[in-house]
Amino acid sequence: MNRVLAYCCLALSMSVVGTYIALTKPLTAVFPVFLLGWLRFGIAGLAMPHWLKKPTDEAPLSTQTRTLLFMESFFGNFLFSVCMLFGVSMTNAVSAGVIMAAIPAAIALMSWALLGERIAPRIWGALVCALGGISLLALSSMHDTAHPTNTSARPWLGNVLICCAVVCEASYAVIGKKLTAALSPRRISSLINLWGFILMTPFGLYSALHFDFSTVHSGIWMLLLFYSLAASVWTVWLWMTGLQTIPANQAGVFSVLLPVATTLVGVLALGETLTSMRALALGIALLGVVLATMPDRNAPTILPVT
Repeated sequence: MNRVLAYCCLALSMSVVGTYIALTKPLTAVFPVFLLGWLRFGIAGLAMPHWLKKPTDEAPLSTQTRTLLFMESFFGNFLFSVCMLFGVSMTNAVSAGVIMAAIPAAIALMSWALLGERIAPRIWGALVCALGGISLLALSSMHDTAHPTNTSARPWLGNVLICCAVVCEASYAVIGKKLTAALSPRRISSLINLWGFILMTPFGLYSALHFDFSTVHSGIWMLLLFYSLAASVWTVWLWMTGLQTIPANQAGVFSVLLPVATTLVGVLALGETLTSMRALALGIALLGVVLATMPDRNAPTILPVT
C-alpha cells in the first residue's frame, strides 16, 4: 500500500470515531444505554464471526492472555461504552470532543505509570493543555446551567463520565500493547467484542424486555447499524491497515481528527452551539493532542481504536 492511501485510512479511522461518538446522542435519546450497548456488540459480532476463528499458527491462549482479553473488553468495551453513552446523553457532542482530545495524553501518562515508559516534557505540556481545555469546558457548563437554553440538567455529570471514558480508553491502549504481542488485531477485536456482548447481555436483555421496539423508526435503525459497524469493525480495520505502512509515532498525529469530527458533527448535524469559550477549550485541547502525538523516536505513541 502506498503512503497516501495509508494516510487516508488513518485519517478516515479517526474521523469515523469522532463521528460515531457524536451520533450516539440521538441514539441514547431512543434506546436505554445498556440496550444500545448490547445491540452494538451483537450486531458487530454478526459482522465478523470469521475473525473469531483461531489461526493455525496461533499458540493456545495462556491464562495471562485470557485475563488480558477480559480486562481489555471490561475497560475498553464495557465500561467505556457505559461511560461514553451515559456521558453523551447528559452533555453535548462539542463537550465530548474537547474531553476526548485528552486521550493521547492519558495513554502516555498511564503507560508511564504502569509500563514504566519514558514520558517526555511535551507529554506534560499535553496534560496541562488537556486539563486547561477541560477546566474551561467546566466553566462553560456552569455558565450554560445558569441559562434556560441549556438542554441538559446535569452537563457536569456527563462531562465527568466522558472523563471516565477517557481513562477507560487509556487502559484499553496499555493492555492492548501486551495483547498485540500474542494475537492478531482481528482476533483481538473479535474476542473482546464477544466479551463485551457477554458482559452487556444481562443488562441489555433486561432493558430489551421492557422496551417497545415498534416505536423505533427506520432512520434510527440505520444509525444503530452504522454505530455498531463503525465502532467495532471499520475503525479497527482502517487503523490497523494504515499502521502496516505508517510508523505508529506518525500515525498518532491523526488522532487530532477525533475531537474535530465530534465537534463538527455536533454543530453541523445536531444543531449544537460552539460558543467562544467552548471554541477556546477545543483549541487548547487540540494543542495538547498535537503535543502528545508529535513523533518521538524513543517512545512511539500507539493509539488503538475502541
